[in-house]
Amino acid sequence: MGDLLPSEYADLLGTIRQRVRDAQYAALRAVNQELISLYWDIGRMIVERQQGESWGRSVVVQLSKDLQAEFPGLSGFSTPNLWKMKQFYEEYANDEKLSPLVREIGWTHNCIILMQCKDPLEREFYIRMTRKFGWSKNVLIHQIEMKTYEKTLGNQTNFDRTLPEEVRNRAKLAVKDEYTFDFLDLGDEFTERQLEAGLIARVEAFLREMGGVFTFVGSQYRLTVGDKEFFIDILLYHRTLRALVAVELKIGEFEPEHVGKMQFYLAVLNDTVRLPDENPSIGIILCRGRDRTIVEYALREATTPIGVGSYRLTPTLPSNLAGQLPSPEQIAKLLEEVEP
Repeated sequence: MGDLLPSEYADLLGTIRQRVRDAQYAALRAVNQELISLYWDIGRMIVERQQGESWGRSVVVQLSKDLQAEFPGLSGFSTPNLWKMKQFYEEYANDEKLSPLVREIGWTHNCIILMQCKDPLEREFYIRMTRKFGWSKNVLIHQIEMKTYEKTLGNQTNFDRTLPEEVRNRAKLAVKDEYTFDFLDLGDEFTERQLEAGLIARVEAFLREMGGVFTFVGSQYRLTVGDKEFFIDILLYHRTLRALVAVELKIGEFEPEHVGKMQFYLAVLNDTVRLPDENPSIGIILCRGRDRTIVEYALREATTPIGVGSYRLTPTLPSNLAGQLPSPEQIAKLLEEVEP
């Protein structure tokens, strides 16, 4: 019989496993950065040659054929891809903020953002979010189609008045203007409990739509005050904010009294559930519809951090989101909070 393993062995194994994973990630990241640098340089050389010589499309076609013949084991040298490298360089060469960021995500992701997003701030948003959350190609496409950029930056909250400055912008990025629960199988009419049950049954999809940095704490989360019990529809925890997030579901239009109820929940959470090192609890009220002016008035005098959003069960998009975005300067400041 072999010697018994020391009690510290499990810790040792866990540490080495994590170190191996870190090394694998670092190696993959280095390979990706080198590939992006290669494509950047190819794009730059094509641009420089075209400026000085009378190049037609046939030159790039021939270059593609020769590169594929020279490096048969390497993909990525097709004619369309070479043109993308040229556009990639042209779009980002003079952008001091985005040119280093594009090296942090994959080439396919870069091409999707390059082709589908034209505004520099929108591109920055999706680059940072892809890097932060490790979005796959399909998830990135879905997020762009669902207008996550507009929905995140056009939200309604009172965080400017109710949260410390150091967490304010991160909290704003945690609340969307509108959520799409197209994974639910509900008819036109349903109860709040049916909506809640559907979200809990598909909790992974629900958390992904909420933003990807939430963990599920409980549904119908019980709060006891005196000899009475109260129940929060869904309680989440935001990992980077280190804050509890109470979610209340409404099947109708937003009503001002919803804010008062949420303030009560947050006060009790902060006093009885929140840990000493956690940030103030946040409330999100999700309604099937809302009047933005009514929401603005209702939140104006609220003293606890609350955001109000709407939800829909189909991916139909409102047409006026772009006009509700903050200024470019405010957006730029918000995006600085999307850390790797």
